[in-house]
Amino acid sequence: MYTFSSKLKTFSFILMAVGLLGIGYGFLSAPKDIQAVEAILAADAHGSHHEASAEAHVATEESHVATEVAHEATEVPVANKVADTATEAHDSIQAPVASEPAHASTEAHVAESGEHKVDAHAEHEKHLKHVLNQLQNKPWAALYVACIFFMLVSLGVLAFYAIQQVAQSGWSPVLFRVMQGITAYLPVGSVIFFVILVLCGLHFNHLFVWLGEGVTDPNSANYDEIIAGKTGYLNFPFWIIRAAVFLIGWNLYRYYSRKNCLAQDEAHDDSFYKKNFKISAGFLVFFIVTESIMSWDWIMSIDPHWFSTLFGWYVFASFLVSGVTIICLVSLYLKSKGYLEYVNTSHIHDLAKFMFGFSVFWTYLWFSQFMLIWYANIPEEVTYFVTRIQDYNLPFFGAVVMNFVFPILILINTDFKRISWVLVMAGTVILLGHYVDFFNMIMPGTVGDQWFIGVSEIASVLFFLGLFIYVVFTALTKAPLLAKRNPFIEESKHFHY
Repeated sequence: MYTFSSKLKTFSFILMAVGLLGIGYGFLSAPKDIQAVEAILAADAHGSHHEASAEAHVATEESHVATEVAHEATEVPVANKVADTATEAHDSIQAPVASEPAHASTEAHVAESGEHKVDAHAEHEKHLKHVLNQLQNKPWAALYVACIFFMLVSLGVLAFYAIQQVAQSGWSPVLFRVMQGITAYLPVGSVIFFVILVLCGLHFNHLFVWLGEGVTDPNSANYDEIIAGKTGYLNFPFWIIRAAVFLIGWNLYRYYSRKNCLAQDEAHDDSFYKKNFKISAGFLVFFIVTESIMSWDWIMSIDPHWFSTLFGWYVFASFLVSGVTIICLVSLYLKSKGYLEYVNTSHIHDLAKFMFGFSVFWTYLWFSQFMLIWYANIPEEVTYFVTRIQDYNLPFFGAVVMNFVFPILILINTDFKRISWVLVMAGTVILLGHYVDFFNMIMPGTVGDQWFIGVSEIASVLFFLGLFIYVVFTALTKAPLLAKRNPFIEESKHFHY
């Protein structure tokens, strides 16, 4: 039996405590009104233009000196010129003028200028309110990204576990209890995530534009014709019911599959294993449908004017490779502490191959989605990538480097797939890369160009990481780390190639 070390437990508590403090600070420091937004924007503008202003000031001083030198070089008597100018001015004064039309023209110009000022002021107020919503969204969006990422990582492990059951895999049963321990986070993560979704519907934030007030009302200033056309699907009651069905379905499979696996340890036949096979097959059918819809509901609908038929597969590839990476890292940690005596380098090598293969699969989907949309250059489609390339250039292309270039260079080598420290390094980069991937999917539609990696983002990751560590390693203490009566356990123990 595994014993949760006090050091690791304390570390998880520290992460959660620091994370909670940072999350609280993020919400408290968010601007409360447009005056605060004006101050923030002014400070940003001052910081970004300070250097340019200094350079302009230097150039102005140099121009002034040059003008003085030129004036001294061309100094001439000017008395006659002044007299001539005065005479011309006197003559022009004597000329008749149409005073009344000029007066009327002046009044019209003033009125027009006043209207322009009013319009400009209204536009400025609208822009400030928009930026206010974005900055108030920022701590919510940071919390949302971290919450959905860790929940979907545990879901990816659950899907991978179900695939192993249905495939009747002979290499993986010695890792089943590790997978079950990781999926223990799914119920906890699901509850927190569902609460966040409910708060979105109660207008505690503006993460989902289609949940905004008046967007489906033709008489409202916030009316959006495209969103109004999707109300049959994108409406809060139907949306939250779908979320409940998905989360409950996934957690029910997780509960019964673990229950049957534990019961199989004490059984005298393979009846519980056969039950697991059947419910795993059913779960995979349920999962492949609900995963696609989930990706539309919880991520793609953040940008409700845009859609991609590849998006469900793309999201699936991202959290699946993250889930396999977590299995590998947890297994390496347990082996370093003297557990999992039957897990050998061949098992670790296989996990590394899946990390490599799913990284290539993610890249294939990333490129397919990007290339087809970019090449077609349809405005309502390409705007999704234009926004990310212009405002999120570093994280957008950085995710490609972390999720494709780095794994390819490291994990393509067979020997590296068996070296623990190499896999820990590669796995850490992959997990960070896919967190950035989720960041890229969610942040542009919620905070626009008002993004930066700050206290809210770091604190949210720390809190959910601490919670993930605590829940997973607590679950690992509840049952033996070896599934004793699995029909393929002996094959798995002696797996070598």
